[in-house]
Amino acid sequence: MAVYHCVLFDLDGTLLDFGAAEHGALLETLEHFGLPATEQTEQTYRAINDGLWAALERGEIRQEKLVVRRFEKLQEELEGTQDPVQMNAYYLAQLAQRADVYPEVENTLRELAEVATLVVVSNGVEHVQLGRLERAGILPYFDGVFVSGKVGASKPSRKIFDAALHSLGIENRKKVLMVGDSLRADVSGGAAAGLDTCWCNFKDAPMPEKEKPTYTITNLEQLFEIVMEKEELANVGNPDKRHLV
Repeated sequence: MAVYHCVLFDLDGTLLDFGAAEHGALLETLEHFGLPATEQTEQTYRAINDGLWAALERGEIRQEKLVVRRFEKLQEELEGTQDPVQMNAYYLAQLAQRADVYPEVENTLRELAEVATLVVVSNGVEHVQLGRLERAGILPYFDGVFVSGKVGASKPSRKIFDAALHSLGIENRKKVLMVGDSLRADVSGGAAAGLDTCWCNFKDAPMPEKEKPTYTITNLEQLFEIVMEKEELANVGNPDKRHLV
C-alpha cells in the first residue's frame, strides 16, 4: 500500500503549462476584438490578472467578478470600448481549447494511478478546466475534479479541500498529499486543511522562509519516491509485475 493513498493535484503550473495556454488564448482574444496584440498589452493583462487572482486568494474578490473585472481594467488601460463580458467569454472559450501538458505528466499519472487515488483541486472555471483536461488526454487518470468555480471556494480556503475529501469519502488526512506550484494556494492551503504538501519548484525558486512544504520537487516523477512504498517503486515502468504487489 502506498505511503499516500490519495494525491491532490493542482492543475495550472503543475500539470499543465498555463503560461503557454494563456499566451495563445489572450492573443486570439485581443486580435478578435481589434485590440493591440502586443507584448506590452500582454504584460499589462498579466499584471492585472495576477493581482486579481492574488486578491481572490485573500478573499477580497469573488471569482465571477474577477474574470470580468480583469478585462474591464484592461479596457481602462487601453482606453478601449469593448464589452468585458464578451471578451471574457471569448477568452475562456479559447483557453478551453489549449492543453499544454508538461512532458513527464502522463507517465507520472499513469504510474501513480496504480497505487493511489488521484484528484484535481484547481482554482478556475469548471468547464474550462475540464475541457483542458480532456484535450490533454489525462482526465481518465483522476477519480475526481474539484474546481473553485463549481465548489464555491478557492484555494487556499480549506473549504475546497474539505469538499474534495468529503465527496471521495476520505477521512485519514495523514494519507493525503497536496501537490502544486503555488506556495500560498497549494502549500499553505493544503497545510491548513491538515494535509502534507509537495511544492513543485519547477523554476528553481529560493526556499520560502514561512510557507514550508513537506516536500519539494523539481520534476513530477520525483513523486514516485514520495508516494510509493519500496516494493511499488521497484515496479515503476514494469506493468507486468504490478499485480504482484
